[in-house]
Amino acid sequence: MAIKLALAGDTMLGRRVADRLATSSPESLFAPEMVEIANEADLFVMNLECCISERGTRWAAPGKAFFFRAPPSAAEALAVLGVDCVSLANNHALDFGEEALQDTFHHLARVGIAWAGAGADVDRARAPAALRAGAFRLGILSLCDHPEDFAAGPGRPGVAFADLKRGVPDWVLAAVRSVEADAVLVSPHWGPNMVRSPVPHVHRAARALVGAGATLVAGHSAHVFHGVQGRVLFDLGGFIDDYAVDPVLRNDLGLLWLVTLDERGPLSLEAVPLILDYGRTRLADGADAAWVEQRLTDACRAMGTEVIAEGRRLKMTFNATVRRTGRSRLG
Repeated sequence: MAIKLALAGDTMLGRRVADRLATSSPESLFAPEMVEIANEADLFVMNLECCISERGTRWAAPGKAFFFRAPPSAAEALAVLGVDCVSLANNHALDFGEEALQDTFHHLARVGIAWAGAGADVDRARAPAALRAGAFRLGILSLCDHPEDFAAGPGRPGVAFADLKRGVPDWVLAAVRSVEADAVLVSPHWGPNMVRSPVPHVHRAARALVGAGATLVAGHSAHVFHGVQGRVLFDLGGFIDDYAVDPVLRNDLGLLWLVTLDERGPLSLEAVPLILDYGRTRLADGADAAWVEQRLTDACRAMGTEVIAEGRRLKMTFNATVRRTGRSRLG
């Protein structure tokens, strides 16, 4: 039994994206042809890099420059897109404090979207989300390596924090091993912003997560997509935002990822080039699509992975070794 999984990276629905939602419908954020492609998947998981709330006050942390809060209609935008689960373990989940984080839980639940990586206390923040596609069960674990002051604690809401620079904590590896599902997706928010390739501690953490039995690791944080190696998608890149564009790294270009996997591991992977058009995401074409293709090809080649363009899609194949070493958790 296999499922198709859609994956998207950093999704920021605050600031100018929130302004757009105040005057336009939730459907306006995403081009219909992109939504149609996303709907090919059985399940859709993304990183939600903001809170959803009308309440709260800015997190009081020295040097913190950016605060992202989306209105309640952002939940409808995600539902229209077909999102099933979001990762909340990141450096913006508590931008407006615990009150706004609790509101985020409420608004996601209101539209039927699950979440992982944050909770009312440390146990719930570290707990996996459980999704079903027919009889197939997917477990999702989410964690972040920054910031430590967002970490959930006993009786304290927050995110699932893991100091990956010092190594992968035992609780993370134990959590991967204990998930009762046909496949385990680990969604880490790791490494710095705006870097072209994964930093050393991300590589080390990826190896540890795969060794613990992760079926697929899909990271995010850099705002630009990275390459693929085995069952690790090091960074999914950006998905929607209002950020200033770096003319070299081109953080206004991204990917919608589609992975087919079964209980033994990934079967195939393809990615669709996107343009993040200041609060609206659509399919990339022309020179923009060509840039994405070349960038992904180069990034994957450096990791020993081949990319083949077929129409609008960039396809990568997993070799037999990746599938042979797969481990599943059958509950």
